[in-house]
Amino acid sequence: MRNRSVITYAGGGGPAEPVAERHPQSDPSEKLTIAVKQSVLTDDVKCNAKGGEPAPVRASETGRARNWTMPPLRLEREWRERPNSATIDNRCVEFDRRESTESTAIIGLRALGRRIAFTMAEILLSLTIIGVVAAITLPSLTGNINERTWNTQRKALYARMSQAISLMPAINGYGTLTEGDSSTSAEDTAAETFITAGLSKVMKINNICDSEHLADCGIASKIITLKGETISEIPKTLVELNDMFNGSFAEGGTSAIWSYSQIDTKAAAFETGNGESILTYYNPKCVGSLNESSTYYVQPKMCANFVYDLNGSKGPNTIGKDMGIMTVMYPSDPVVAAPVPLLYTTRAKQQEAGKACTASDSESRMPTFEELVSLWTNRSLIGYQSSWARVWSSGTVLENGELKGRQLDFPTGAYRNYPREDTYTVICVKR
Repeated sequence: MRNRSVITYAGGGGPAEPVAERHPQSDPSEKLTIAVKQSVLTDDVKCNAKGGEPAPVRASETGRARNWTMPPLRLEREWRERPNSATIDNRCVEFDRRESTESTAIIGLRALGRRIAFTMAEILLSLTIIGVVAAITLPSLTGNINERTWNTQRKALYARMSQAISLMPAINGYGTLTEGDSSTSAEDTAAETFITAGLSKVMKINNICDSEHLADCGIASKIITLKGETISEIPKTLVELNDMFNGSFAEGGTSAIWSYSQIDTKAAAFETGNGESILTYYNPKCVGSLNESSTYYVQPKMCANFVYDLNGSKGPNTIGKDMGIMTVMYPSDPVVAAPVPLLYTTRAKQQEAGKACTASDSESRMPTFEELVSLWTNRSLIGYQSSWARVWSSGTVLENGELKGRQLDFPTGAYRNYPREDTYTVICVKR
């Protein structure tokens, strides 16, 4: 059977303070408020049993009267003020309650708290899920940020180096050479002189190091190639970088179209004003033309080659990430090439090779001929493969009335023109 209660509260002797300071809403906590109120009511404010009428209020109790009502889902407080009245006409409104004790109200509040809180198991599970998601996404996010940073730095370095090279009167002729055969180490300072007497005049350089003190210029002791292989010893001479830079060259090894004796030189290094570390290989005898026909070797065309590290000896020291290559060809009207090689290679006809690169990566493309020479010069750093017998560039040339593609023989460095319909290797790059 339901427990019915009727409550009327009237104040006397002037305005009274509210029992509750906030407007009641449909809130289980109001059960506690009503229970407390009911426990402090006096006989003067209780309703008569008969007819539910309120008991008379003493004449001295003038001022404000408050009527409290509590329908099943809402408790409303009404205010009425009748000045100059000796008595107050209060109403008793019956309301239904499931429970009438304070303990039941408190239990209801605790149950409400249990419904809106999390258990320790739920919190630990949520933290575990967040940790797993972070572990999966954070490396990718960090890698993307680093890649964008390196790309911006690389382009800025390329712009500064290109401007500096263009301001030099000539690229060749720097340094005093001590010539020797393939079994003798080069005892010269050509690369160091090229930096001090040439580059330092046209760009800001903070530090210059010879081949025995490369680490003082931030050159890492190891380099990770594009393929992920580790070069444990930094090449300290041009021949160590590419063994095809030593010797005399002739077409087919028999009848020479031209003769040329390549001289090995020691590497040097310098630090730029922006903090990049640059390993330098130099060919003081580079030339622009040897009156060659359709076939020649590219070694004499290479004047200077740079292996740069954007953040010094800090990791990851990997080609294609924080490290890259830059090559200068031709002593006058020089061309600076700085390709970013990709792991993706394929075989295709020259006219179809561009689409093959774009299909693998929307930003990739075929290398220009000078970029292809840069890749060949640094073939040990990008992971040279013996199957790269002939590699296409994007360049073409008109030979005997036929449009042919320009390509490079990676085992020897020989340049040739071939029909564009022939299928050869394609190394895709980014600029």
